[in-house]
This record gives sequence, structure tokens and C-alpha cells, in this order.
Amino acid sequence: MARGAHYTALKAGGLRWRGPDGERVHRLPVVEDPDELDALRTEDVLVLTVKTQDAEAALDTWGQAPVAGGGTAAQRLPVVCAQNGVESQRMALRRFRRVYGVCVWLPSTFVEPGVVSAPGAPLTGILHLGRHPHGVDDTVRRIATDLETARFEAPVVHDVARWQYAKLLGNLANAIDALCGPVAGEQARRLYEQVRGEGEAVLRAAGIPYASAREQQEARGDKVRWAGGGGGSSWQSLIRGTGTIDADYLNGEIVLLGRMHGVPTPLNELLQRLATTFARERRPAGSLPVAELARSAQDQA
Repeated sequence: MARGAHYTALKAGGLRWRGPDGERVHRLPVVEDPDELDALRTEDVLVLTVKTQDAEAALDTWGQAPVAGGGTAAQRLPVVCAQNGVESQRMALRRFRRVYGVCVWLPSTFVEPGVVSAPGAPLTGILHLGRHPHGVDDTVRRIATDLETARFEAPVVHDVARWQYAKLLGNLANAIDALCGPVAGEQARRLYEQVRGEGEAVLRAAGIPYASAREQQEARGDKVRWAGGGGGSSWQSLIRGTGTIDADYLNGEIVLLGRMHGVPTPLNELLQRLATTFARERRPAGSLPVAELARSAQDQA
């Protein structure tokens, strides 16, 4: 399923997938909405990969889709939420009976309709999977088995949220990357450390556990190597000029929890506000000098 220019490109020329071994073209059946299908099948699995700000609309649309034999997708099919942050699976659980979360460790780039680059090797990515809000079942085990035949490692865990919150702390740098470019140099790294420090303080106050840096390193090791290039997912949103960005569900998640638990989060609030402004006004990715951002952060402290 695809939308807009991406749908048009896939329909016309297939999916151009750039991996470590070069480019391949996959001619895939593609639809824009459920009306183009006769019906979903009982063995289908829905994988939600839109950004969180687009998740509610997608869940509404596809949750109502009919399933062969009766009922709707929300009633009968599993939905796997593969986004950064933690909000999309909470949205899904309001609609779908069976919801699964993914901690996505997948270096990839999508800035051109119909073209996806995923240069990781020897594995494409590592995807921790579990049922939301907790637990595992045969469905998630079967999904993991399928993924592992396709150059992914897919650990099945009872506490996928622990991995997602750990990833969230790393994703707090996404806004810096989108606004200023790669988080490199002393100023940018120091700013990220401060932003992450707010996030860690909030999670402690909220009593939310997360996987440690050591656990993450042991899980990832040297399994996914890539040459780099491009920026993170929020940077890619600015490059595509979508008009939206997921900062409300990354830095904004920390701001929300901070307000709920009485922990100040001025730097995450600043990044959330600037990133959403850049997206709305379609300002160029990386166009804010990091020194200017650091001065604004100092003013907020």
C-alpha cells in the first residue's frame, strides 16, 4: 500500500531497492486504499510503516477494510506498528484487537518516490518484536521467522517497549540532525547529551524501564554495517517536503511525560517546536547553524 507520488512511481516502474549488492527492481502489486482490493485474507498481516503523524488516518482506513469470510481488519487481523516512538501502537490498540510493536533498527533512506535504500550488511536490520502492551504469541513468532529469511534479525521479546523507549532516547537526536545536519562536532554532541539527559530523567520519574546501552550493543554488535550517507528519518521528511515531521512523537513524547511527572524538558520542547516549524514552513533540512541552535538552547536552560 502506498500514497501519492510513491504510489504513482511504484505503479509505473516498480520499487527500486538499493542494497549492499546494488540496485534491484521489484514489480509489486500496489494499491492506494482498501477499495482496490476484493478483500483482505484471514492470513494477512498489516504492517504499519507510515510516520506516526499519519498513523491514525491509516489505522482508520485499513481497520475498516473487509476480510474474506466476514468482519473487518481491526476485528480479525494483526497489525504490526513499525515506527519510531511509542504512540502508534497505543493508537492501534484503540481500534485493533491484536497489536504488535517493533523496535526498528534499520538504516535506510527514502527521499525519492519509488526508491528505497537499505545498505546494511550482513543484515539489513534488527527488529525486536513483541505483542503490545506485552507478551508474545504464535503470530509474532511466525512474523519473526519470515523476517529472518529476508536478511533481518528479529528477536521476539516479552517487553518490546523496553527496546522502543531505549530507541526513543537515541531518536531525540533526530530533530538536531533534521535542523542542523549530522550530529557531529563538540557543540552538536553536547547538545544531544543534554537533550538525552532530559529524556533519561523523565523516564526515571515515570518509572519506565528501557534497555541499557550495553544491552543494545550486545544485541547489535557488528551485524548491521553501512557506509553512511544521508540523514535520519526526520531529516528525510524535510528533504521530501512533506510538511510534517514526527518530532511531536519523539521529543514531544519526552515533553508530554515531563509535564505529567513534573520534570522540566526545555530542550526537547525547543527541538519539538523548531522541527515542526521547519516542516510546516518547508524550510531546507540542515539549514539551521548548530551554533544558533546551541544559543537558543542556552537561552532555554
